Amino acid sequence: MTTGNAAGRQESAGGLLHGARRLLVQREVGIFVIAAILFLYFQFANSGFWTQSNLTTLSQTVAPYVIMAVGLVMVMILGEIDLSVGSTFGFAPIVMWLAYADLRLILPIAVAIGLLACAAVGLINGVVHVYFRVPSFVVTLGTFFLLGGLNVILLNGFPQNAPGGTVRQWLGSYPYSEIVWAFILLVLMHLLLRHTRWGMHTFATGGNLLGAREAGIRVNRIRVVNFMIAAALAGFAGILESMRVGSIDPLAGGANTMFLAISAAVIGGTPLAGGVGTMIGAFLGSIVLAELRQGFTLLGVSANTFDVILGVAILILMIFNIYLGTVRERGGFGGFLQARRKGST
Repeated sequence: MTTGNAAGRQESAGGLLHGARRLLVQREVGIFVIAAILFLYFQFANSGFWTQSNLTTLSQTVAPYVIMAVGLVMVMILGEIDLSVGSTFGFAPIVMWLAYADLRLILPIAVAIGLLACAAVGLINGVVHVYFRVPSFVVTLGTFFLLGGLNVILLNGFPQNAPGGTVRQWLGSYPYSEIVWAFILLVLMHLLLRHTRWGMHTFATGGNLLGAREAGIRVNRIRVVNFMIAAALAGFAGILESMRVGSIDPLAGGANTMFLAISAAVIGGTPLAGGVGTMIGAFLGSIVLAELRQGFTLLGVSANTFDVILGVAILILMIFNIYLGTVRERGGFGGFLQARRKGST
């Protein structure tokens, strides 16, 4: 009886261990574990991390990167990149402000015009890349600098006060409105990517462009529209952020915002090679970046040192993600270890 109980317990423990290993190699679970560990570490290092004021700040830091990252995932699954999102982030609120202040349009229509202007930027990026065969890196790098200069010209280099009123509260001035919008867009983009024909065609196009074209998928339309989605979401993130801080800044966004949004998507499991991507992972990647920024700020780490730590953290997280990706391809930890043993012999 004792031997049977021991064998049962051993089999149960083995089953739990096997289940834990399978769970760990899931794309989103790995980054979730990292986010949880970081949260516990910063809470242990500074008790002020788990306070309402800090959590509010954390949510406000996370939200723009989530919104931008879920748009970038649609482009990165295709094996492309959009470097212009940093300038598009600042372009949308400027167009919105000009429509509101100069054209005297009501704020909701002004917001819509700002988003349409960003979608037009994405359309240009997509058309030049797809039909003129210019690499997306080059196209969007040019758009990044073009919009960066245009933003300064449109406002003559001076910030402007953001529009007021009830609509502004729903668009960022209320402490948690940004994160609410981020969750809404996260769910919508997840459904689009995982449960619609468009998402299936996006994966097919990114995984095998020629094969997708031969299968009858309109790959050019997929690529162009996904650039438009990424640009529009980056612009919406910029509008929300300008409403929160109460200022339309011609220097808002830029390279730092763009690289952090791309980092959030990559850390979340969307490689630049294409064919793979996850919205939940982009959300968790954004949380990791926000935890690092807010946590080290509370610990008193200087701004100069923070960039060094952030760079090292991104490299470690990416190595961890690549390792888990290799494990997934080899059929779990058992297959990975078996392949390593064969390789060593």
